Amino acid sequence: MMRTLAEILPGIIEFRHALHRIPEMAGAEFETARAIRERLAGLDLEVLPPFLGTDVVAILHGRGPGRNVTLRADIDALRVHEETGAAYASRHDGRMHACGHDGHAAMVMGAAELLASRRDSFDGSVRFVWQPGEENRAMGRDLIEAGALENPRADLVTALHGMPGLPVGVLALRNGAMMASCAHFKVTIRGRGGHSSRPHQAIDPVVAAAAIVVELQSVVSRRIDPQQAAVLSVCRIAGGELANVIPDEVVLEGTARALDMKVAAALETGVREVVEAVSRAHRTRCEIDYRLAYPVTLNAPEPTALARRVIRETVDDERFVELAASSMEAEDFAYYLQRYPGVYVKLGTGENCPALHNSKFDFPDAALAAGIEYLVNFTSAGLMTE
Repeated sequence: MMRTLAEILPGIIEFRHALHRIPEMAGAEFETARAIRERLAGLDLEVLPPFLGTDVVAILHGRGPGRNVTLRADIDALRVHEETGAAYASRHDGRMHACGHDGHAAMVMGAAELLASRRDSFDGSVRFVWQPGEENRAMGRDLIEAGALENPRADLVTALHGMPGLPVGVLALRNGAMMASCAHFKVTIRGRGGHSSRPHQAIDPVVAAAAIVVELQSVVSRRIDPQQAAVLSVCRIAGGELANVIPDEVVLEGTARALDMKVAAALETGVREVVEAVSRAHRTRCEIDYRLAYPVTLNAPEPTALARRVIRETVDDERFVELAASSMEAEDFAYYLQRYPGVYVKLGTGENCPALHNSKFDFPDAALAAGIEYLVNFTSAGLMTE
């Protein structure tokens, strides 16, 4: 029997609350994966064995052969102490769904429930992916490399992400770069420790590290075209334990972000050259661990046009926004879009909603219906697209 959004929505809200109570860190989403698999049990889908341990991938087969549309949700949480005051707040101290992944997972589940009831109305297949480790681990790359989006190969992929600042239920996208690349770097500066009263007998890594932090600011301001977006931030500096002891080493960590992979490469070159030159000038030695964690999230023209048409046919113009600017945040759905045609869409969580990664963020139940509706309609249109 064909089900309606109104029929399933109360259960999906309850499911989101259940996931919100059990936030788990990247690669350790065992309770979350179990809850997803238990709910899928009644839908008669082909639920695959895990590729990475805590992922859930399920395939809905239509009435005959055809295209495949893949819907992806992330399921990991953050190491943040929850302060929402919600009745369904985190039961895991120091961890919470501060990025809305509970909402993303619930919306894909809602789409699965509706589409499973309509399997006799379409050809082809729909793949539902609940992916672990989006935060910091970029496990989407590993899932793709493991073949999770093959057999059948995805012809079209999409994902939703909550966006504070947009009215609840508003859907937003843009052509091209939706989100930036992100590289993580760790720099270890090694000198020779000593007494703070005799700095001439030491080789001070603190002074070298301080000079590196200052000089790194010139990478964006003096090496990157001002019309190209780039951000370089040193976010952690650690070294020494006592006020009167010059330490042997200092560690710096940060991120470098860009909306173009050529700019991302220039950032890496700049970071390496600055660190090595300044370290050498201060007689210290340096080790640089520079890792591109996330490429640019690029929406392809044709899938973006399809999503735009689907949204406009589904909702009124007041609930659709063409984004004027990209975000300098990063997202491992970029790896899906590198290999498969697809589109990444933002979903409004409220104009006064707390920011993502904030201890008071709670994905609004009122946004779930719009997200589910988009996923179902995009899938239906994508299965019919040649």
